Amino acid sequence: MNKIFSRSLARKQVMSSDGMLVGQIKNLLVDLDSGEVIDLIVKPDQTFDPSGYRMDGEMMLIPFEAVKDARDYIVVDRYLSRK
Repeated sequence: MNKIFSRSLARKQVMSSDGMLVGQIKNLLVDLDSGEVIDLIVKPDQTFDPSGYRMDGEMMLIPFEAVKDARDYIVVDRYLSRK
């Protein structure tokens, strides 16, 4: 994946690779030593069932390795996103 500035990810919608609206990015979890993005912190959409996903309170934690594309939407592999 090409380099992407974190500012361009702010408030983007997250879609699964099968076309479901997952939610909206609220923040990123970054390893400060390496600068590597570890997780996307996503507020789930009201229509999305977050059961089976890692949660931190009301926010979903989606591993960055699940990200397949980042343009108009952040596209994530639905199965890599699960626990």
